[in-house]
Amino acid sequence: MNAIITATELASELDRPTAPVLLDVRYQMGGPPGRPEYEAGHVPGAVYVDLESDLASPPGPGGRHPLPDLDVFTEAMRAAGVRADRPVVVYDGGQGWAAARAWWLLRWTGHPDVRVLDGGLAAWEAAGGALSVDQSTPQEGDFTPVPGGLALLRADDAAALARRGVLLDARAAERYRGEVEPIDKVAGHIPGAVSAPTTENVVEGGTVFRDASELAERFASLGATPKAEVGVYCGSGVSAAHEVLALAVAGVSAALYVGSWSEWSADPSRPVATGPQPG
Repeated sequence: MNAIITATELASELDRPTAPVLLDVRYQMGGPPGRPEYEAGHVPGAVYVDLESDLASPPGPGGRHPLPDLDVFTEAMRAAGVRADRPVVVYDGGQGWAAARAWWLLRWTGHPDVRVLDGGLAAWEAAGGALSVDQSTPQEGDFTPVPGGLALLRADDAAALARRGVLLDARAAERYRGEVEPIDKVAGHIPGAVSAPTTENVVEGGTVFRDASELAERFASLGATPKAEVGVYCGSGVSAAHEVLALAVAGVSAALYVGSWSEWSADPSRPVATGPQPG
């Protein structure tokens, strides 16, 4: 099953009797909530989902975007009309990180058919898609989460995987090297991790994923192949979900360390590596 869908494909599927459930997950780190943007115009039929309140628990020892309370997540998905027997398509403003977080959570909790709109709302508009200001009130869904559909890493798991497999750091390369750290307490990376900025998974200057063959070549050069054991982390588990999605497009399964650097660096007992090498 494809993990992404083009705007043209989505337009075609929305005309079918079994149209996918649409989730609008617009989000900007440190910015205002995405609901006002949603209310100003969205893909017809889409329901807004808030990353901070629906797709994550409050910041704490588990990082800046810990896993959401399962009951809260379930209630949000059911209110959005998510059902086990209907596909789901998720989109955001274009970057794809927030949409990938929703994709990962739904797949992790067992939904069998979830895709991300490649290029987000910008791609929809570029393809001639109309926008709506009507706020849908869908029939309540029957989504029942069964965690374990995708692999999840805890801090100790990530440390071990960095030594026996391939642990990718999806943050900007300068943060990996420890040259800057604009958000978290300590600069650097998990020892043994490999720098793999998720921004390099999209076409230059854009938000659309590179072709699957290009992504596969990129990840293979980093040691991440279909036969390898692969994990991903970032700052707080959001952009890393985008990298897990890119790996899925490339045919590589990967585990997500949700706590990511925000959890790791908050614990002074955990080692930190700096510089361009895994360490």
